[in-house]
Formats: sequence, structure tokens, C-alpha cells
Amino acid sequence: MTISENKVVTVSYTLKVSAGQIVDQATAEKPFAYIHGGQQVLPAFEENLQGLATGADFDFKLSAENGYGAYDEEFVHEFDRKMFAEVPVDMLELGRIMPMQDQFGNPMDGEIVELNDEVIVLDFNHPLAGEELHFVGKILSIREASAEELSHGHVHGAGGVNH
Repeated sequence: MTISENKVVTVSYTLKVSAGQIVDQATAEKPFAYIHGGQQVLPAFEENLQGLATGADFDFKLSAENGYGAYDEEFVHEFDRKMFAEVPVDMLELGRIMPMQDQFGNPMDGEIVELNDEVIVLDFNHPLAGEELHFVGKILSIREASAEELSHGHVHGAGGVNH
């Protein structure tokens, strides 16, 4: 069987960024599983695995544009510190991820990149924005997605969601 739409694909992989730093890993013991074609992973990731068979190795790089996009300074915003008056002081530290909402109520996570007595600066770029992504891994298994998995939009069992 080869990877195509509506197949559950289970992989092990290592993900490195431009500087060679490992930022994510899925092992054979704790694999990653997704439904191919289900918009659960980066489209370019799927394109690179399309047609591969169980046991195949993969090694590919994705440009920032095909990954999480270019880093955008417009996604960095300054807020009056008074807006965070209800937030415990120990939650306000550099590098902390703050759950926020946009004007439509959509959740957004911003990393605190600057703070002082007057302002807090949050960066809403994806943590891997601007990075070239280098995936090296192996296809561990491929199977048909069940009707329940397709209706739920995610894999059940090993490497997926356990209800």
C-alpha cells in the first residue's frame, strides 16, 4: 500500500531547523499519525510523502514559505501593561506563551518578547516562522482510515487520539 488520500500514515521523524537544532521528534515507540489529505499537516509535508510505501525513508527540506511562512514583524504587537492587570505577575515573563483572542474571538497564542512597567510586547508569529524545515524519517505503517476517523477528522489509537 502506498500513501494517498484518506490513508492513515504513521511515521517516525526528526525535524531540524536551519541552524541544525532539533525542534520536534516522533519515534517508533511514540510515532506521529495523521490522515493523508485531511489538512492535518503542512501541505508540502504531504506532497513529499505522497506515493511512498511502508518502510520507505524520507529526507526533505521545506522552505519557510512552504512551512510556517516568513517571519512577519506585523504579527508583533505592543499592549498596555494595564490590560494584563488580572494576570498573575509570575505568568508575565519573557518567553511565556499568552493565550489571547482576536477581535472575532479566534484563539491566538503570543510569546512575550518584551515587557516593562508600561508595555508588554507579544509575538504572534508561529514559533517556526522564517525557518527552513528539515524532515528525516521513516514510514512505519499505512492503512485505510475508518469512517469514524474520517468523520472525526483525526486518527484514533496509536499515534492519534484515544477517546
